[in-house]
Amino acid sequence: MTTKVAVPRPPGTVPPARFRPRFHYELITCGLRGHELLGTDAAVLDSPDPGFEVEQVVREGEDCRWHRCLRCDSWVPLPPPAAPSRDRLPTRDEVDLPLRGRALRDRFVLRLIAIDRLLHFLGLGLAAVGVFVFLADRAALRTPFFAVLGTLNTIGFGEGLQDGFVGELRNAFTAQDRTIVLVGLVLAAYALLEGVEALGLWWGKRWAEYLTLVATSVLLVPEIYELTGRVTPTKVIALVINIAVVVYLLFAKRLFGLRGGAAAEEAARAEDQGWDALARTAPR
Repeated sequence: MTTKVAVPRPPGTVPPARFRPRFHYELITCGLRGHELLGTDAAVLDSPDPGFEVEQVVREGEDCRWHRCLRCDSWVPLPPPAAPSRDRLPTRDEVDLPLRGRALRDRFVLRLIAIDRLLHFLGLGLAAVGVFVFLADRAALRTPFFAVLGTLNTIGFGEGLQDGFVGELRNAFTAQDRTIVLVGLVLAAYALLEGVEALGLWWGKRWAEYLTLVATSVLLVPEIYELTGRVTPTKVIALVINIAVVVYLLFAKRLFGLRGGAAAEEAARAEDQGWDALARTAPR
């Protein structure tokens, strides 16, 4: 009795689940950047690489060539080139295969996290600059600020301004210079940390995943504590995003040896990436 081996179906050909849509990152990338086709500039569909099965990526038709996208597995009919720039197909070592499968999904998710960290970097950086600018002009601004606040107290509006932004601003005017400097340095250091995370995640560095996981996990404690006081939509959304980031890095990226660690991560990516993966999903 022969055992049938299940061949993965190309992206977009599997009906989505009823309540759980599936993102085909290959189709999204090809829609944005175009297909990755091989042999569009070759005069003859042949390769000097003896182990290169050309039929897996391009085939001759009656009046056209069928090119298989190396990313999304779509087959695109194109006419043979009128003025080919090369005689034959390149060898497999000369082809830079695009990301697909888990590797492409991870790049999408990591870059979304990187954009989030970039926004944090910009916001915290501007806040740090604002703190030091305020410190430089605090002496000149102190007198008019308390004059306006005293006027508001006289006419009966001052009691409603004891808390919130005005209250924090009053505390900033009465705080010592070294306290203001410390706040500015903390904001600048936090902004630098977020910037390093954004760059590392954008380029898919493993160390950036660990750095992001540790930094985000530490910040979950004050975020949860903030919700014990006043609950706002912004705080809830920020907490949900950070929890999702921690869960994704721990389980999907297998950090700290979870679910087999880095070795299992590389093995899972190898199932979708490389010439062997293309051979497994190629039609007969």
